[in-house]
Amino acid sequence: MKIRAAVLESSDVAPPYEASLPMKLREVELAPPGEGEVLVRIRAAGICHSDLSVINGDRPRPVPMVLGHEAAGTVEALGPGVDDLAVGDAVISVFVPSCGHCGPCTRGRPALCEPAAAANGNGTLLAGGRRLSRAGTPLNHHLGVSAFAEAAVVARRSLVKIGADIGFEEAALFGCAVLTGVGAVVNTAGVAAGSSVAVVGLGGVGLAAVLGAIAAGASRVVAVDLSPEKLAFAQSLGATDIVEASDSAAERIRTLTGGGVETAFEMAGSVAALDLAYRITARGGTTVTAGLPNPAATWSLAPVSLVAEERTVKGSYIGTSVPARDIPRFIALYQSGRLPIDRLLTHRLALDAINEGFERLRLGQAVRQIVLP
Repeated sequence: MKIRAAVLESSDVAPPYEASLPMKLREVELAPPGEGEVLVRIRAAGICHSDLSVINGDRPRPVPMVLGHEAAGTVEALGPGVDDLAVGDAVISVFVPSCGHCGPCTRGRPALCEPAAAANGNGTLLAGGRRLSRAGTPLNHHLGVSAFAEAAVVARRSLVKIGADIGFEEAALFGCAVLTGVGAVVNTAGVAAGSSVAVVGLGGVGLAAVLGAIAAGASRVVAVDLSPEKLAFAQSLGATDIVEASDSAAERIRTLTGGGVETAFEMAGSVAALDLAYRITARGGTTVTAGLPNPAATWSLAPVSLVAEERTVKGSYIGTSVPARDIPRFIALYQSGRLPIDRLLTHRLALDAINEGFERLRLGQAVRQIVLP
């Protein structure tokens, strides 16, 4: 079938993106789903910083590629071997499928699935194939999803079925922003009621972490960012303290909290942000990083502080989540009013305006933008 899709034809395109137009709207060919795959009509897709990182070269991926990995839609067709979904079912995409049989998957760590990591790096679906092409040339899949399109063929293991009682625009956020941000709080860090937390970097994932910390019962939630607008927004969501990420931020936060917070989250994808998160973590505390800086970036750390202060530094990918378990429970929290992720939706745009959306994201003028193909 022929569909419209936003294709990235080369990486490291210079901004401003509304002028350079890195995403090209093309008519492409979408092949039918193969074994264990599903055809999904995309109803809503979120613009995430991980997509921007492919455009600016921070996350090298094979091109040409149809970007987009945070989405919700409806099932239109089932490939052979898929018998637990039906046409018309509502689904959310997950950007790390789980093969179910590799070492990490059998240990209950699907976010670390080894075949999924290989497929995502190669621009294929989980089974190794590509279902997108243009004029006979294969197009790469972004994280097994490629949601900036009218439809997508994805592995069944990249989907979580949901009920019809949540809108697609809100549902899309659960596949990345919520899984990563809230998951980092409740799964990676295990934030306890009454504890103190700081979140450095207030994009969609960071603000989801703020909401997750509040929902988990943290008594103090310090929001940290360079943007006064995002700091004010975090405060409106319930952050107890806001601090601009200036040179004096670490000292201010340690003074505010009496020596630092028990858990600090780095959500900016920046070495400077990670360093700040570590410096504001209290003795005996945990620093969690979920940002994805350029692979060449390094962080200098004095190891003695790990020992003498019994510190912990943890990475968190897709929120250490088990999507089939976590997405339904996070949706339940949203529907009960305890996790108001709909407040993160700041812009809605058509597929034709996607380059404007990326420019807005680059400038820090949006939290979560939803593309409606």
